[in-house]
Amino acid sequence: MIENLPLKTMTFDGYTIEGYSRAAVQTYWRIPELKIGFDMGGSPWSFMGTQTFFLSHAHLDHMAGLPAFVARRRMMKMGPPTIYVPAKVAESVEKMLRSWQKLDRGRMICNLVAAEPDAEYELSREHVVTTFETKHTVPSLGYIIWERRNKLKPEYQHLSGSEIRDIRLSGVEVSGEIRKPIVCYCGDTAPQGLDNCPAVYESKILITELTFFRPEHRKEKIHKFGHTHLDDILERADKFKNELIILGHLSTRYHEDQFRRAIDKKMPEELKKRVELWV
Repeated sequence: MIENLPLKTMTFDGYTIEGYSRAAVQTYWRIPELKIGFDMGGSPWSFMGTQTFFLSHAHLDHMAGLPAFVARRRMMKMGPPTIYVPAKVAESVEKMLRSWQKLDRGRMICNLVAAEPDAEYELSREHVVTTFETKHTVPSLGYIIWERRNKLKPEYQHLSGSEIRDIRLSGVEVSGEIRKPIVCYCGDTAPQGLDNCPAVYESKILITELTFFRPEHRKEKIHKFGHTHLDDILERADKFKNELIILGHLSTRYHEDQFRRAIDKKMPEELKKRVELWV
């Protein structure tokens, strides 16, 4: 496999998380088992086989790789990808792809979905995605992937198989849909974006940003520009019920070891043992 961009990989509870994220450089993620990816600041060659991507916002370090991804899939005779973008920028993204089509002299074919806040989209029989509004300097969305299963309703669980069959044949629905949030992706956001959706704190895997950490950083300015400070994470320590919390998008002003030392010093052990600093 061609390795054209940096890529970190880890596995957790049957899921593979791959990606890279550094503020103002590039951000891109994918989870092969779910056949989805998030953001496209770059387009690793290995990501080409993933057909569905959810883009959080239109800053270059999160979207610059989109034309290359669409063009490469066509070149390799793969089907058009499905790309979800915030509805407010969908028209501009479509114009951008048409402009690249003229420049490249190759068709830019994709299924572009204008995703609205607080909406739901079906991915498969087993999975749906819901959106929530995040807080950034441009229109932005977070995405939650839900696993859904049909389960026997509690009032019928004591019955035998033949009794359940007879009730079902009578036209009564004996099962109900159960949903679990398995992956939440926040993109770039001030802490308000985390608080906009309770399932952010309940998903099995949470991928969010940690751009700044130093005590002298002015948090009101950080929040104004749509980013999160370590103190924002610490203030919400008791809210995080996630089994894995991936913190990426570190500021390029500082070395990764500085972030590690700050987390080791300030973060409660119960939270820290679930945190993966993505460097």
